[in-house]
Amino acid sequence: MEKIYIYKGFERFWHWTQASLILFLALTGFEVHGAFHVFGFEKAAAFHRTASWLLIGLIILAIFWHITTGEWRQYIPTTKQLKEQILYYLKGIFKGEPHPTEKTELSKLNPLQRIVYLGFKLILVPLTILSGILYMLYKTFDQNNLIVIEEYPLESIAFWHTLGAILLMVFLVVHVYMTTTGKTPTSNIKAMITGYEEFDEEHKEETVKNKNTKNQP
Repeated sequence: MEKIYIYKGFERFWHWTQASLILFLALTGFEVHGAFHVFGFEKAAAFHRTASWLLIGLIILAIFWHITTGEWRQYIPTTKQLKEQILYYLKGIFKGEPHPTEKTELSKLNPLQRIVYLGFKLILVPLTILSGILYMLYKTFDQNNLIVIEEYPLESIAFWHTLGAILLMVFLVVHVYMTTTGKTPTSNIKAMITGYEEFDEEHKEETVKNKNTKNQP
C-alpha cells in the first residue's frame, strides 16, 4: 500500500472549521428556538451571531481558495458512472462489491458526491445564510422602511432559515455516515485529518500518469 497526498492543508482546515461552526450554529440556533437550555437565550443568540459571521468569512476565504487553486473543478457535475455509483450505494456496498470509481488528487469526488456537494454549496448554504442575515438585520430593514419587509415577513424568513438549518443537519448526518463507506470505517476520516489516502501501487501509478498528462502543454 502507498500513501497519496489528496487533501491539502487549507482544505482540511476549511472542512473541519466549517463543520464545527455549523454544529455550533445548530446548537445555539435551536436553543434560541427554545429546544433546550445550554447557554441561556441571550448568550446563545450572541454566540449564534458571532459564529454566523465567522462562517461567512470562512466561506468567502474558501471561495477565493477554490478559484485561485482550480479546486472548483472538483464540483463540476458529470453523469459518467453516476448510475453505477447510485446502485453501489443502494445495494453494491452491502454485497462487498468494489467501488465503481477511484479517488485521485485530480478527482476527489465521485459523480454522486459532485452533484450533492454542488447543491450544498449553491442552494442549501446560501438559503440558510441569506435567510439568517435577513433575520438578524430585520429590525434595521424595518426602521429604514425597505421594501424587503413587505415582501418577506419575519415569520417567512424564520421558516426558511429553520428549514435550511434542519436540512444542514440532515446533510451532516448523511455525510458522517458516508465517511464510513471507505476501505475501512475510519479511513476517510483519517485521510481528512492527515491529508493522505492509502492506495495500492497500481492505483498510485495511474494517478501519477493522469496528473502528468494533465500538466502537459
